[in-house]
Amino acid sequence: MQRPDLIVFDLDGTLVDSAPDLAFAVDAMRSRLGLPPHGPEKVRSWIGNGVSMLVKRALTGEMHPQGEPERFAEGLALFSEFYAAHLCERGGLFPGVLEGLGELKRLGYRLAVLTNKHSLFTLPLLEQLGVDAYMDFIGCGDQFDRHKPHPEPLLKTAEKFGFAPEECLMVGDSENDVQAARAADFDIVCVTYGYRRCERAEDLEADALIHSIAELPELLKQAA
Repeated sequence: MQRPDLIVFDLDGTLVDSAPDLAFAVDAMRSRLGLPPHGPEKVRSWIGNGVSMLVKRALTGEMHPQGEPERFAEGLALFSEFYAAHLCERGGLFPGVLEGLGELKRLGYRLAVLTNKHSLFTLPLLEQLGVDAYMDFIGCGDQFDRHKPHPEPLLKTAEKFGFAPEECLMVGDSENDVQAARAADFDIVCVTYGYRRCERAEDLEADALIHSIAELPELLKQAA
């Protein structure tokens, strides 16, 4: 792994523990539809592919639902209403995030967030949590034709800054992030917490693992 010029962070599961608020919105939606709740642990396993997919999973109970389930449009509207009103009341930043971002900015790195989440939710969430002030770019799901794990968002973000992929680093928590980074020819560092589906963080086969974003500046000092 070499010292990057641009560091691109995943959002959910990497910077923000959004599962409690997403689970609240999912179960509030299901309650309004006359359905029983799923609970935080089930919802946590469904995070990472955008709001539309989360709602489809919440309505079907399936990881890979086909097509649009019954009452999808109604469910999506309800979920969006509940989530927008309760973005970070139950979750929040993981420990060490602001400390790490502040040190990375001090060291001169260009920083970006790249998420499949819609800007309707992402921008106010990052503003409320104080993360937006550290970012040179915030890329959301509605800004790209394709979403992670497709490499397009990463490649277009690198292009925006004028950097080659090998000059960029992805920081994430899941299989989606690793797959996107590998396809885009980014280096990839994963956190040991988050919403991965494999049992151990080592199974993600990232270039390096960190327990906190606060550890990233020191790790990069050791990079070639």
